[in-house]
Amino acid sequence: MDIVLQWLLLTAAVAAGWAVAKVGNTSSKKRKNIADESSVRERLQFLFTNYSDQAVDNFVQSLAVNKDTVSLHLSIGSHFRLKGETERAILIHQNLLARPDLPSRFSPQVTLELAKDYLNAGLLDRAEALLHELMGDREYGQKSALQLIELYQQEKEWDKAADVARTLARSGAEPSVSKSLAYVTCELADQAMREDDRWSAQKLCKEALDYDPSCVRATLILMKLQIRQGNFRAASNQSLKVFEQNPEFGPEAVDRLMRLEHEHGDVGRLGKKLRKLYESHPSTSLLLALAESVERSSGRPAAIELLRQELEVRPSVRGLLRLVELAGYEKGMTTDEGRLVSRIGHLILANRPVYRCVSCGFSGQQLHWLCPSCKEWESVRPIQGVEAE
Repeated sequence: MDIVLQWLLLTAAVAAGWAVAKVGNTSSKKRKNIADESSVRERLQFLFTNYSDQAVDNFVQSLAVNKDTVSLHLSIGSHFRLKGETERAILIHQNLLARPDLPSRFSPQVTLELAKDYLNAGLLDRAEALLHELMGDREYGQKSALQLIELYQQEKEWDKAADVARTLARSGAEPSVSKSLAYVTCELADQAMREDDRWSAQKLCKEALDYDPSCVRATLILMKLQIRQGNFRAASNQSLKVFEQNPEFGPEAVDRLMRLEHEHGDVGRLGKKLRKLYESHPSTSLLLALAESVERSSGRPAAIELLRQELEVRPSVRGLLRLVELAGYEKGMTTDEGRLVSRIGHLILANRPVYRCVSCGFSGQQLHWLCPSCKEWESVRPIQGVEAE
């Protein structure tokens, strides 16, 4: 009896909300759809937290399906998916598709929602089949293609992701698709590098740069390729192109450049280039590289003076630690105070995140070209600030 009463109250509440909405619309002479997303979600949130699951289920099953109520069904299903109750969302959308009274124009929208449910549930084969089915739809084809690319990225099926992205790019999709296509192509290039297929890797990197000229990863792979082929001067020049593409990734290029020069070049000869870059794109990594170059070419006192001057303007923990080390070496001794400063500084930096996603805020000590949280390409970047760059 309690369930019946709850169901009646739930029905009455929704009906009352519907009636109020229609009266308000009539007075303003602007008829709005009952299932306006923002208003319905607030009412549903109240109802879902005040009535039993069975009462809600009974209401959903008994709710008529027509052009005015489809959006209400979809809102209920979306609510459950966002709450993590994916099985209930699947049942709602499956039930909706099975209803013969569902207007045909809503079928693609419901199918896309069901595909999202399957993705959340990890039923990737089912999601893939539905998304392929929607690829040719005029209204939902692009949305389904984007979901399909995300699915293939999750499964690391880069060839399939590239095929879908190329199809989408040819249809005049938004610029973000070109970036995704460039980075998916870089995944294929990286795979070719692991197999030592240098010709394919170079071809794929150039293809990625055609899709997105600012693709930093393609440039860094080309640098790696030049090193593998023994073209060290070309690799050095390649790394500097990163500053033209996206200066925020400059520290990544500098770290690779310095490793290259230590092994195959002359750090001292980089002074002019590094100084010019530092003046345009100051960062801690560039300052430390410049200080090392100055130390090699002009001596330790010159490097110490450079660090002192620059840290006054752009203080950083890493820069300070390097200054303490150089000053200690220059005096021929390491003071207790210097050792303490160095120890505390390294402890401060030890567990600090080095990278942060500019889109969702995900942070960590490893560079991810595809953010593990929001699935955006090239959004995880070196952190700027006193304790970082």
